[in-house]
Amino acid sequence: MKRYIFLALLLFIPAVSSAQLKIGYVDSDTIMKNLPDAQDAQQKLDALIQEWQAELTKLEGDWKKKYDDYEKRKLIMTDQTRAELEQELIKLEQQIGEFREKKFGTNGELFQKQDELMKPVQNKVFTAIKEVAVEEELDFVFDRSGDIMILFAKEQYDVTQLVLDKLKLQ
Repeated sequence: MKRYIFLALLLFIPAVSSAQLKIGYVDSDTIMKNLPDAQDAQQKLDALIQEWQAELTKLEGDWKKKYDDYEKRKLIMTDQTRAELEQELIKLEQQIGEFREKKFGTNGELFQKQDELMKPVQNKVFTAIKEVAVEEELDFVFDRSGDIMILFAKEQYDVTQLVLDKLKLQ
């Protein structure tokens, strides 16, 4: 009886050891810093940011100059002139806010340009990660740069449909 148990254990141990997961990780920050395409895209973005920041600084400078002039002369102005200048300052302030939102807001031109320039680079990186994962027979690949993120996973470990099925039963 002991022989059969020992024999069964010997057959079971290799099966368990071969069933272990192979996990890898990448540092996407390092990849992006060393990838020429990513550096080119970042340089283009930086140039746009500098250009827009210069425009914003000019607008803010114009507002400040008009405001200082207004402050110096407001006591000698007529009520109508003071009101007109105040409206002009408010309008300039709104234009500055609109410009900032248009260029740097969540759906602004910077966000769109970043997506346009970086998406092909990211796709290239993800394709390379997938190819390496398949070549190295990895089950999962994580990114250690920021938040823990799975960049590759074998389809056999996807339990999305099982979770959906379980939720539908409830």
